[in-house]
Amino acid sequence: MIKTLIIDDEPLAASLVEEYLSEFSQFQIVEVCQDGFKGLKAIQQHQPDLIFLDVQMPKITGFEMLELLDEPPAVIFTTAFDEYAVKAFDSMAIDYLLKPFSKVRFAQAIQKFLIHFQSNEVSTQKEGVNNLAEKSDRLVVRVKNEIKIIPTHQVLYFEAEDDYISIHTATGKYLKKMTMKSLEEALDPLKFTRVHRSFMLNLNEISKIEPYERDTYLVKLRTGAQVPVSKTGYSRLRQVLGL
Repeated sequence: MIKTLIIDDEPLAASLVEEYLSEFSQFQIVEVCQDGFKGLKAIQQHQPDLIFLDVQMPKITGFEMLELLDEPPAVIFTTAFDEYAVKAFDSMAIDYLLKPFSKVRFAQAIQKFLIHFQSNEVSTQKEGVNNLAEKSDRLVVRVKNEIKIIPTHQVLYFEAEDDYISIHTATGKYLKKMTMKSLEEALDPLKFTRVHRSFMLNLNEISKIEPYERDTYLVKLRTGAQVPVSKTGYSRLRQVLGL
């Protein structure tokens, strides 16, 4: 049996997926969830082969939910908003169903999944999920068994740490599995600037820029924290600040 999970805050939409899927005997629906938080717990509990995932949901979006998974299962997105189509396929989704979708269109999505599943090629590719280029005003991170939403205006600076990004705020430091490149693409360039290979800072937090060693600088933030600035980063910083 192919373990399947439905995550959608619209009961009618979830019921439609259940109805259509009932005609495919090899699929077993292990749970139906109404939001991303419950979806995360269900994925950890059931380890499904496939999820039908809505995008716009309460608390966290479908894309934000995927970011919190180290190894996301195969995904078929279901949403009423066609502007998410490109982003869905950037995340390596199997397919994208635009509500209201027909039984025929649903069957096409199932066949796409089965082709991949039978050839052992199913993968959402975590890097694909992280490279979703959408300007965001918040970040979602996992802290032990809890999920924390951090508004980007509360971030002092970001620091690259191997495969993770360290998010520094006035109240603490949080880790998120993400590349600096994908983070750079997701943030507003008028608010956040990469000043070093390993550092990106909140422009509103800058207190002072001082020379450091040859061709390098230090940015002092309002909290007293210091962030190194490379030669290239300094040029970028001058440009964005109009210096």
